[in-house]
Amino acid sequence: MKITIIAGARPNFMKIAPLARAIRAEQAQGKDIQYRLVYTGLRQDASLDSTLFEDLGMDAPDVYLNVEATDFFERLAGILVSFAHDLDAHPTDLVMVVDDMTPTMACSIVAKKKGIKVAHLVAGIRSFDMNMPKEVNRMITDGLSDYFFTAGMNSNRNLNQTGTEQAHVYFVGNLLIDTLRYNRQRFVRPDMPADITDGAYLLFTLNRRAVADKPETLQNLLETLLRETDLPIMAPLHMYVADKIRSLHLDLSRLHLLPPQPYLQFGYLEAHAAGIITDSGNVAEEATFLGIPCITLHDYVEHPETVNQGTNVAVGLDMKELAEALRVLKRGEWKTGSLPERWDGRTAERILQILEEIKF
Repeated sequence: MKITIIAGARPNFMKIAPLARAIRAEQAQGKDIQYRLVYTGLRQDASLDSTLFEDLGMDAPDVYLNVEATDFFERLAGILVSFAHDLDAHPTDLVMVVDDMTPTMACSIVAKKKGIKVAHLVAGIRSFDMNMPKEVNRMITDGLSDYFFTAGMNSNRNLNQTGTEQAHVYFVGNLLIDTLRYNRQRFVRPDMPADITDGAYLLFTLNRRAVADKPETLQNLLETLLRETDLPIMAPLHMYVADKIRSLHLDLSRLHLLPPQPYLQFGYLEAHAAGIITDSGNVAEEATFLGIPCITLHDYVEHPETVNQGTNVAVGLDMKELAEALRVLKRGEWKTGSLPERWDGRTAERILQILEEIKF
């Protein structure tokens, strides 16, 4: 069996890594399974830090499509053309796509046009808001896929409601948790002030330009955060967001702006935080596994399990709700979370077992 796995951005590798390790284990047992990893971005992509693949215990991509365009349509067109040529040169039995990004959708289209089966990892996510770019990607990818691997029963229900054949929907668990379990004992304390002790700081991440580009919203967010906690705040942020924060001329003596961290260092910051404030769905999922209180700056969460069972609360950009959540955290009254079903570190194994049973 030959599998082509698509990665479109750095976060995808966190979910692909356990599959790569599981495939290597199958090969070591003499199983006839091969995979080829395709990255649609640039070989010199700055977000792919030099230690990323070593940290994740996986090989670097076999090929880089080197599609650089930032315009949606130019990027989509570039991936369609480049991946079509790649598939012509490297036939495969299955194309495996991850999440809900533009490369996810684009490579699904190419595979189906060439008569190749498509497996969608982390399928069935829905916001039910077609104004969200990712929602369009999800709907198209799920509409084209042949096999659907989900992280929770909520995703199974979403697929059922859109008429997806349930025999091809598999609730396997969360690949992100496989990676976290594998690396948890390997976390490395990052370069941070020596007087900041484990369990006595907050972790703050922000990626959305829609927030960073609104000075009033960003200022209200930072003022609320700094007002409602006495703890130091570790903030590993992209330069664009960090510069926007510096331009506000706030007292940032307790907000420690750090560059984006390698995987093992960021994992340390998560695992040893007193609480996390983030706009990242991945970070909220990891916080639930680690048992760390998490405040998500979204009204919508991709995995409701993190709220219904886990340690996450979603406050959006409502500063009153953010303030109240921070007060609950400060009082030590945060809810006790539990681990969602099948978030046990064996998701990749389940996926390969299912693929071995399918006749291509």
